Amino acid sequence: MSPIHKKYIKSWCTVAFLLFAGAVFAQQKFDEAYIKVTNERAEKIVNDLGISDAGKQLRVRDIIAQQYRDLSVIHDARDEKLKAVKEGTGSKEEKEKAAKKIEKKSNKAIARLHKSYLKKLNSELTPNQVTGVKDGMTYGVLPKTYRAFQEMLPDLTQAQKDTILAYLTEAREHAMNAGSSKEKHGWFGEYKGKINNYLSAQGYNLKKAGEEWKKRREAQANNK
Repeated sequence: MSPIHKKYIKSWCTVAFLLFAGAVFAQQKFDEAYIKVTNERAEKIVNDLGISDAGKQLRVRDIIAQQYRDLSVIHDARDEKLKAVKEGTGSKEEKEKAAKKIEKKSNKAIARLHKSYLKKLNSELTPNQVTGVKDGMTYGVLPKTYRAFQEMLPDLTQAQKDTILAYLTEAREHAMNAGSSKEKHGWFGEYKGKINNYLSAQGYNLKKAGEEWKKRREAQANNK
């Protein structure tokens, strides 16, 4: 098969997935209750951004709410196809191969949506406000976890802090696109594992550090 032919097939597969997602969206008429939920979820995030202009507040709310809905379309399309593969005929190996292809196409669609979403946010918000949206969509796990590592290990170097923050930032980018709270926290869990491995390689005894940090917190609580 020629490289051009392969490229054509690859492009067609991506288009096919997006068409399928579009078909799901066409069938999935979001009811008023779901629209209300996504609007309220987005509005809660917007309220913490310090936007004084009412028109901008509404525009940003709609951008965030629509992102939740667009993500659900891709997730639903993916889940439908994965379910069909699981319940269909074929060997275990064939099903695993098909599932990987579905996940790959879904991830590409999500990556494109993510890029478009950030572009829309950046057209309305400052960099700090965009960060606020990201933290709002991921329950503030990044700043909480980053602060916890620094409290547990007060002698971290700046280079080590920067590495921890870089890992958590990457985790947040993935978690923003997850379809559930469990999946969002799962991304941070995966990257916290990477951070732990990194710190262990840097010579930290995390178990001991965790125990000592617990004692410090208990002592502070008793002194209040």
